[in-house]
Amino acid sequence: MASARDVIEELKVKARPDQLDGMARFGIAPEGRLGIAIPELRSMAKKLGKDHELALELWRTGIAEARILASMVDAADKVTGSQMEEWVEDFNSWDICDQVCMNLFDKAPLAWEKVAEWSEREEEFVKRAAFTLIACLAWHDKKSGNEKFVSLLPVIIKGSTDERNFVKKAVNWALRHIGKRNVELNKAAIIAAEQIRKLDSKAARWIASDAIRELQSDAIRRKLKS
Repeated sequence: MASARDVIEELKVKARPDQLDGMARFGIAPEGRLGIAIPELRSMAKKLGKDHELALELWRTGIAEARILASMVDAADKVTGSQMEEWVEDFNSWDICDQVCMNLFDKAPLAWEKVAEWSEREEEFVKRAAFTLIACLAWHDKKSGNEKFVSLLPVIIKGSTDERNFVKKAVNWALRHIGKRNVELNKAAIIAAEQIRKLDSKAARWIASDAIRELQSDAIRRKLKS
């Protein structure tokens, strides 16, 4: 079993500080970064295997890549509500938010509950996490029925007037992913998008127009019919 110290040493060996300027251009906070690409972290995670205690230790280092790696090696069934709250409050960049939600939180027992809670929060990356979680649940949760996703559409409509870039993009992502799940949810998402488009908000109009463009596209319709 690897120690957190050994893992951090390996991360430092793999560090690519020359990549930090490029990351910053994509809106990724450079603070506490080593410049390691996601495929490299996934390769490390595969070798390490699942280890909840290691994940907690890696998160505490504050190093961005260590935190993303923590989300890859943690065991979703051991993730508690308090851990989710501690981690979400540490989010300081969209990529950490999205990776943690995609790799771990959407598989945690309290994922659906946290969507409702975080969508009401004002912190930018906490709120983004709510809508990123919706997108990831629509993508990964194969067991939940349509009614659970339909129940999230009012949450999306309410969140669509947030003008902050990292929030509105996640709201759009959530709406599109629900609409790509199946034919029935495609229709429901388009109806929700039409409601959003009528709101007096520049963010809402962008979210709606972009979502409708994709959800009504021939490519998506062909995919859903097949």
